[in-house]
Amino acid sequence: MCFSTQIQQNESKDLKDLDIFQEVVKVRQEGTPAAMATIIQTKGSTPGKVQSRMLIKLDGTFIGTVGGGCVESEVWESAKEVILTDKPKLVSFLLNDDDIESGLICGGKVEIFIEPITKPNLFIFGGGHVGLCIYKLAKMIDFNVFVIDDRENFANKERFPEAEETYSESFKTVFDKLPINENSYLIVVTRGHKFDETALYGCCKTNAKYIGMIGSRKKIKTIFENLKEKGISETVLKKVHAPIGLDIGAQSVEEISVSISAELIKIRRKHFLKDKAKDGQETSEALL
Repeated sequence: MCFSTQIQQNESKDLKDLDIFQEVVKVRQEGTPAAMATIIQTKGSTPGKVQSRMLIKLDGTFIGTVGGGCVESEVWESAKEVILTDKPKLVSFLLNDDDIESGLICGGKVEIFIEPITKPNLFIFGGGHVGLCIYKLAKMIDFNVFVIDDRENFANKERFPEAEETYSESFKTVFDKLPINENSYLIVVTRGHKFDETALYGCCKTNAKYIGMIGSRKKIKTIFENLKEKGISETVLKKVHAPIGLDIGAQSVEEISVSISAELIKIRRKHFLKDKAKDGQETSEALL
């Protein structure tokens, strides 16, 4: 291979990597569920080379390659698991004669590291005392946070300096501007019954992973009945966590915020909890 050809190949690889990393920036900004697969080691003849990358989204779309054929099919399945569990994974593939039909070169081994690359988006409807406290905890437990309030002095960068975005707009009209997807978490903690109902109605029209609303059981029952009259189905309402948060006897704003944050963690790590139950291991062991 001549020197100029090698330069062209390197430039081509750099351009492909640039495309991938530009897409990484985009999915992180949007909060789109995705994982990055990277070849970290090869032995023998393999179609993919070390540092080859593939960005895989939960909807099945991808950019880049780790070799093609059956390898990428299995990488996609593993990537889906990584995205849903939020846990990285190392996978190995032995390429043999069975892979020839797929166009793969036989006789090699490839190791691929798959890691989640996006944080889930948390949307807090209500920028009051509870919303502010949840925001602080949510940043600590690695969520992207968006704050919505129809009062400008309760939804701004001075009050929420580390928020990805703040929206000072009506709870009724703001939803078209929010980057909500199937990996999003929505929390309704507005200043009153009327605003909670308006915000929850919009939340129920989304495909969010989690929806929760603060309030007494009496208030929740009334709001649910009103939403049914507006066309929200019983099936959708059953998915709403209300009253929001784990039942830990919380009383103060800070305690309520902790209970809500704990529920977010529980939902986010539910696959880990299932694994722990199967293995009979204590969560704290991983931290020792």
